[in-house]
Amino acid sequence: MKISSGISPALRRSFLLVPLLLLPSLAQAHPGHGAATGLASGFTHPLTGLDHLCAMLAVGLWAAQRGGRALWAVPLAFVSVMTLGAIAGMGGHTLPFMEQGIAASVLILGILIAAALRLPLAASITVVGLFALFHGYAHGAEMPATASGLAYGVGFVAATAGLHLLGIGLGLTAKKLATEKTVRYAGGAIAACGLYLALAA
Repeated sequence: MKISSGISPALRRSFLLVPLLLLPSLAQAHPGHGAATGLASGFTHPLTGLDHLCAMLAVGLWAAQRGGRALWAVPLAFVSVMTLGAIAGMGGHTLPFMEQGIAASVLILGILIAAALRLPLAASITVVGLFALFHGYAHGAEMPATASGLAYGVGFVAATAGLHLLGIGLGLTAKKLATEKTVRYAGGAIAACGLYLALAA
């Protein structure tokens, strides 16, 4: 049954929380971590940057939008490749066009969601894997010198998985309530953030 009157109050409140989470990060994508513990630093890193926050929510939303095996395979691919990228960043390796790649990830994932584009599963995994490399490298390169690499890694992997799950939950709720267009609108908002990041990079 198609709901014509709009979105349920609970879903509306969930989507309204997302911009509130983004507001503190608009002025600066990566605030300093200080000498906090590795676990705390790693956990807060994806949550305090507009780029990471949008991309990781987008991965969950897109996975829910696609459904089927993509529901778990797409987020798993992102987390796996992100971890490899972080190891490279911690090791001092260089990755060209990191900021541009991160901005592109937000823009393109937003467009994919807004267009409700269903790529083959292998292509979907490849797309998110490429983007995850840039995000993971940024996590690793920005690890505080005093942090434990293992604790820091556990922290940002946990936060990333949580953001994926939040995106999946919002996407599945929208499907259940027959308000899939809301997810597409969210994709448009994410794409707009990606455009902002691309222009600011």
